[in-house]
Amino acid sequence: MPENNLPIHVAIIMDGNGRWAKKRNLPRTSGHLEGVKRVEEITQVANNLGIKVLTLYTFSTENWTRPQDEVSMLMRTLISALNRKVDDLNKGNIKLSWIGKQDGIPEEVFKTIERAMELTKKNTGLILNLAFNYGSRVEILNAVKAVAARVKENDLAAAQITEDIFSRELYTKNLPDPDLLIRTSGEKRISNFLLWQLSYAEFYFTETLWPDFNEAEFKKALDDFKNRERRYGNVPTN
Repeated sequence: MPENNLPIHVAIIMDGNGRWAKKRNLPRTSGHLEGVKRVEEITQVANNLGIKVLTLYTFSTENWTRPQDEVSMLMRTLISALNRKVDDLNKGNIKLSWIGKQDGIPEEVFKTIERAMELTKKNTGLILNLAFNYGSRVEILNAVKAVAARVKENDLAAAQITEDIFSRELYTKNLPDPDLLIRTSGEKRISNFLLWQLSYAEFYFTETLWPDFNEAEFKKALDDFKNRERRYGNVPTN
């Protein structure tokens, strides 16, 4: 942990855009557009505080089942936001990263993600990691298959398989595991998100809907984290 006791890696399940819009008799799209503003705000705050990695659950592999007009709007919004904000990412020394499955992502969307990653790859500040077309069970299955293939090819003995070797086959192989998971909107589940990586993370659940999750709410979660004692299976220190 850094000296200020802030988490190195924060992961957020950004939930509640639709409910935020419904409460205001607005279309769901309005909630998503307001949610993009919170992404920009929280990213800037995390970068200013010196947090190293911010992983945002942007779009799951299950989200494709949503109404087609909503999915299309989300894709357009992502393209627009990345194209619009890439200069700001560079000004802030923020590096864009992505985890997920490429298969199934519309070509224009993936090219936009690739372009933004390429343009920010030399930045050394916050890593803004988008979990897009992401599902943890698929990620784990793919890692199992990759390790099994190495064993079959006699590149690795079954007895040599360790947690570290397995972790290197995950999408997050170049990132530290999250220290803190935040989920907004009052739901208390992790929805197929980073199932392996969250083994020892601290969880913070808030009733606040994502479009209302501003800098003050984020710092409230960080203050809560600072007061926790992370024991990793050991007994309390006092």
